Amino acid sequence: MIAEVEFLRPPCPVGACDGSGWIVDSDEVAHPCACRERRLAQARARGVNQTLPARYRSVSFDAPPVSEMARDPRSKTVVRQVRSYVDDLDAHLAAGRGLWLMGDVGTGKTTLAMLVSRHAIEADRSVAIYSLPRLLARIRRTYDADSREDSYLSFFERLTSVDLLHIDDLGAEKSSDWVLEQLYAIVDERYESQRGMVVTTNLEVDELVKQIGERTVSRLVEICGDPLPLRGTDLRSVFRP
Repeated sequence: MIAEVEFLRPPCPVGACDGSGWIVDSDEVAHPCACRERRLAQARARGVNQTLPARYRSVSFDAPPVSEMARDPRSKTVVRQVRSYVDDLDAHLAAGRGLWLMGDVGTGKTTLAMLVSRHAIEADRSVAIYSLPRLLARIRRTYDADSREDSYLSFFERLTSVDLLHIDDLGAEKSSDWVLEQLYAIVDERYESQRGMVVTTNLEVDELVKQIGERTVSRLVEICGDPLPLRGTDLRSVFRP
């Protein structure tokens, strides 16, 4: 006798359907659940980096260094704004809104950005996480005929279709026409498709304009609003792993 096997579907991330991606109404008519778009986004995101670096996997608003930043007069306003963004994450992502964190080395920009990405991942949203130098290196590999990586167009589509794109160290790469072209194409596509970004940079706005171009910075402002400035001492010298 063959035993019956029950195939379990993953739960609906929005709690509306039985995990199938469809809702059947009282007239026995099936309608797509809101979770279908999330599942499709997750499928499209395969091939981009969605993993938090080990150093940031336990980052929390309730633990150092973020809890200390929340008490510091120089950073508490920014922490409050980041927390407000996370608390209403779905609405912000639906509207294509993001965050732009700016400040000196070691002031907590990357930590706060990783905290946003962690919450997005835990909310079952598709996320791509890259430092700018690593992202550009990944794009360059798509041009290698012997590489097993995705084609440029395939990777670009994945990168621009995730719910949240996280780019660290914006402006860290030496500028060139190619770099400017890649950055503008990515940011402009995210802007046009209303998909959020979280970015960090050590550069002031005027310096960033010189480094990556006025058009790209203008699009970033449209997506992320004005940069959130972080000031203070180097937290890395205080909170060693």
